[in-house]
Amino acid sequence: MLQVNNIRDHKEQYIKALAKRNFEASAILDQVLELDETRRNTQARLDDILAESNRLSKEIGKLFKNGEHQKANLIKEKTGKLKEDSKELSEKLTATIQELEQLLYTIPNVPHESVPAGVSEEDNEEVFKEGEIPQLEKTALPHWELAKKYDIIDFELGNKITGAGFPVYKGKGARLQRALITYFLDKATEAGYTEFQVPLMINEASGFGTGQLPDKEGQMYHMAEDNLFMIPTAEVPITNMFRDNLLTDKDFPISCTGYTPCFRREAGSYGAHVRGLNRLHQFDKVELVRIEKPSDSYAALDKMVDHVKELLRELKLPYRILRLCGGDLGFTSALTYDFEVFSTAQDRWLEISSVSNFETFQANRLKLRYKNKEGKKELVHTLNGSALALPRVLAGILENYQTEKGINIPEVLVSYTGFDRID
Repeated sequence: MLQVNNIRDHKEQYIKALAKRNFEASAILDQVLELDETRRNTQARLDDILAESNRLSKEIGKLFKNGEHQKANLIKEKTGKLKEDSKELSEKLTATIQELEQLLYTIPNVPHESVPAGVSEEDNEEVFKEGEIPQLEKTALPHWELAKKYDIIDFELGNKITGAGFPVYKGKGARLQRALITYFLDKATEAGYTEFQVPLMINEASGFGTGQLPDKEGQMYHMAEDNLFMIPTAEVPITNMFRDNLLTDKDFPISCTGYTPCFRREAGSYGAHVRGLNRLHQFDKVELVRIEKPSDSYAALDKMVDHVKELLRELKLPYRILRLCGGDLGFTSALTYDFEVFSTAQDRWLEISSVSNFETFQANRLKLRYKNKEGKKELVHTLNGSALALPRVLAGILENYQTEKGINIPEVLVSYTGFDRID
């Protein structure tokens, strides 16, 4: 969430920047500052009363020691009133802090200055494109038909077991899926990321820490009895490993990777664009998470973008990079680059990665700070990126590598799959 002192110092700039998201911030920021003023005044009054109470307690002790009991008891009556006042102020302070925090939770991150204004994905800016789109035969099939033809993914069986959006991978389809996961993890560890295996369920504090709560509550699977949520991405448990930590200069850079299944309700998703692997309720993803000093975070973001570029170059998939506009930017992100692979058989671009810098937005929720060389505590910057989300990468491979003899396997994956063709 945003820091109140920054809102106070940069209110007009924040109002202008948040307008890129089509978020009217003026009234809510005024309300934040009013609540913070109440909080500060209440805290100051409480501190004065507590200080006076402590002073009187010491005086009472001296009076009793000197045998001045009557005078001591008169002052003791005054301390009783101070205790009542301090209790009232303490309750007011707690309520004000909670109200302020809940209000801050509703305000999205301030976009980076490079983020274009816009309303929807139609206003995103293409900043890079690479790779040749293959020319397929007129008989080319979309991946869901290829999956059925070669018996490598069974959508109907998944529907039988669980429901729509939970496919079953079979035979060479399962092996290709496993190959992609291992390849992505190997590339990440080669690039200096430490691999983690993390829980697939998170508690409420973790959801608030990285910003899924309260913004994305309806998109997560919730187990009410235990008040646990299935993770929508490995970003959440990995980043929360560092919640409430105080780091030092020697801890940086922090680079983490992890493979997990991901779970999203995707309520309201329907139509041709969600067929097959295009949108699932359970899918596999390898995630990158970085924690950086603010001065280094945008250089780290560029490195993450380059990392995803290398993966797609080695897979020889045509792709493009979009800088998301304000209207399409995630709630917690200051700047996001989306990678999209071209699906030749569907004749459309499919999102396969988002690489984002959250600046201090998540760190403020996480209370994740570092002590700089001067000994001052500062919030860190957090970043994450998909490297990569498997379903649409797999869809792109199946569709773009199909031939009359079968589906060729990208050369870089053959050592992982143990076969070079699905036929």
